[in-house]
Amino acid sequence: MGTWTAKEVALVLTDLPLPLFAQKLICIKARPAVARYLVAVMNNKVVTLDVREDIRRGREPFGRIMQTAGALQENEELVLIAPFEPKPLYTVLARQGFAHVAKPVANGDWEVRFSRSAEKQAVSEAHPKSQAPAGPEKPAARDASGTVEVDARGLEPPGPLVTILEAVAALPDGARLRAFTDRRPMHLYAQLEERGFTGESEQQRDGSFVTYVQRR
Repeated sequence: MGTWTAKEVALVLTDLPLPLFAQKLICIKARPAVARYLVAVMNNKVVTLDVREDIRRGREPFGRIMQTAGALQENEELVLIAPFEPKPLYTVLARQGFAHVAKPVANGDWEVRFSRSAEKQAVSEAHPKSQAPAGPEKPAARDASGTVEVDARGLEPPGPLVTILEAVAALPDGARLRAFTDRRPMHLYAQLEERGFTGESEQQRDGSFVTYVQRR
């Protein structure tokens, strides 16, 4: 039997109520980097955040997710439960030093475990492709006037908010951002203020919105 990958081992541990001796055997079988990751995970306390009801009610869960992740202690990890795989979050939290292991669960929901940078380094060393952060579903484009355009229409929350904030983080000096969304991005404005930007939204004839973002 070959060496197991980080994701394979992590999924085994999260799926089965294994006794301690079995977990140790799995760690021995895994690569050294993965073993360090698993030891850290087993010693971590789990903070669970279920955002399924927020999304069903049309509430933006991004603020809760970031607040919970930011409050994690060194020995804690975040388990996020969502009605879909929250790929846009991977890039945002990776920039803050989090690795992730995602798996589908019952009823089409997803469970994602976010662990801090020490674990990220170990897993990336063992299986870099599986931990590569996913970028926005629709990449930003820059026109001749220097305006960066982001089309976040058709994305489930918190996809639009995360996609726009990713583009804002990479916005060149002197440029402004034009973002297209299905709804008015009510939770975006406070996030922009914290980052030194302003945003103004205009409703279009089809009911969608265009938001212009620039530095203060």
